[in-house]
Amino acid sequence: MSSPATAASQPTDPAITTILPASPQTTGSGRMPAGQLRGIALMLTSGISNQVGAATAALGFPALGPAGVVAIRQAVAAAVMLAVVRPPLRSFTRRQWLPVLALAAIYATMNLTLYTAVDRIGLGLAVTLEFLGPLAVALATSRRRVDLACALVAGAAVFVLMRPQPTTDYLGILFGLIAACCWAAYILLNRTLANRLPSAQGAAAAAAVSAVAYLPVATWILIHHTPAPKYLAYAAAAGLLASAVPYLLDMLSLRLVPTTFFGLFMSVNPLLAAFAGWLLLDERLGFLEWAAITAVITANATSALTPTRRHPTE
Repeated sequence: MSSPATAASQPTDPAITTILPASPQTTGSGRMPAGQLRGIALMLTSGISNQVGAATAALGFPALGPAGVVAIRQAVAAAVMLAVVRPPLRSFTRRQWLPVLALAAIYATMNLTLYTAVDRIGLGLAVTLEFLGPLAVALATSRRRVDLACALVAGAAVFVLMRPQPTTDYLGILFGLIAACCWAAYILLNRTLANRLPSAQGAAAAAAVSAVAYLPVATWILIHHTPAPKYLAYAAAAGLLASAVPYLLDMLSLRLVPTTFFGLFMSVNPLLAAFAGWLLLDERLGFLEWAAITAVITANATSALTPTRRHPTE
């Protein structure tokens, strides 16, 4: 997941919001209020920052590798989140620390597997596979026929991405799917964490624990490889662009737009990732890859925009 702090900043469960109809309020003239337009601008900026940050992280892979970039990124992201949220770590109880530690493990695994997938199969495809995690959680909580159709569309898209070719990197695809599972687990764990800690305190604490866990990796790389300063800058920029900036922008945008609309808007991230990979990393996708990315986005949008039918007695 490119920005774990993003979903954590939502006042309600990010998984549930993706299966609810997204219908931001409009004015009497049919125009969207200026506040919501500002919210959309903030969300778009957040998404662009997120994926540009991921592309910037990839620039650091040659010298640091995915693990080294994640180590530095986690340290930067944790420093910013701790400064903004200021969780009272010393007052946490054992009941609160348990989900925090579990979330820290998810952070560590999710970011490493995602960046490894980016290194092997490219940013656009890796983020598309990762996005299947929250989509799967959303579809699994629904029994509507339209959601079954959306699941089939998403499954067909994955089949296209995994189709056997001489250049198919199955290990990269596997890492992308592991990242998707981690994101799904994060969403489910967030329910427990939200009940035990207020606001984003749990996410900030988990980011700090994850950063501490990666300290040996960062130390080993800095001692044995002494990478050029530009590679360290790439990794640090990833921490800011892919975590800190989206975290702050999403907190602001959630004050201006409904959480349902926020959850729907997240579905543009695979498309933004594909463009970021094309512009910054010179990644070229074929027609079928673009079609698969579009299918995943369409599946989520259709599921989110389709109203839920209620019984007359409800």
